[in-house]
Amino acid sequence: MKKLLAALLGWGVFALAQAQTTGCDKHFLQKATPEFTRKALQASSVGLCFEAFAVMHSGVSKTPLWSAQHLTRDSLQAAKAVKREDSFHAEDTLPPKHGAELADYARSGYDRGHMAPAADMPTKQAQHESFSLANVVPQNRRNNQILWSAIEGATRHLTNVRGELYVVTGPLFEGEKIERLNGRVFIPTHVFKAVVDPARGEGAAWLAPNDDSGDYQVVAIAELEKRAGINLFPKLPEAAKQKAIELPEPRIRGQKRN
Repeated sequence: MKKLLAALLGWGVFALAQAQTTGCDKHFLQKATPEFTRKALQASSVGLCFEAFAVMHSGVSKTPLWSAQHLTRDSLQAAKAVKREDSFHAEDTLPPKHGAELADYARSGYDRGHMAPAADMPTKQAQHESFSLANVVPQNRRNNQILWSAIEGATRHLTNVRGELYVVTGPLFEGEKIERLNGRVFIPTHVFKAVVDPARGEGAAWLAPNDDSGDYQVVAIAELEKRAGINLFPKLPEAAKQKAIELPEPRIRGQKRN
């Protein structure tokens, strides 16, 4: 069952709003919700707790600021049995005029890019929830369908190798002027996917410009957090954040590996 939660000013953590929060903390490393370190991001931010992921949504950008998941071998095995059924929809639990609408994306030239991927969802209900526009950003079509799809696949591969991962995915909005869809929805300059192995206490992140270049880099979590203005994993030791582990190379279909 979907639950609406309000962001506490100054902390960016989840609080009780309209429903009990039991079960939401399972999406976060050591049950610690990402925290804002850049105060401007707090404006009109609302937390949403879904069955298989959680989102911090911004009523300013009309996008998620992050989406958090706990992936395991078992959850991914269950996801394989769920047939994809596209069901993009506006998020009706958000405050009025805070969320994106389907019309914002219509004929925009941008994909509705999932942050928590539909292919990760272990049940039909969880997959339906992943198509909420609260879990979506305007994503360059080639980036979304080629590079980002491969990064999502690399994350699933790493989960199967390691056994479990905590994942936080989101957009960056960098520069003085941010473009918008329909004058409303902010278009990210970059997208990121940060992963942590809880057993080994280590992690790193993929970071890619939101364009058709196919470029990406692997960065330390500390570097990403500084750029994002968000403490993505509050209980991960600083030493682990400073060191990026080796991440699998995204395997793009039809592209030969060196």
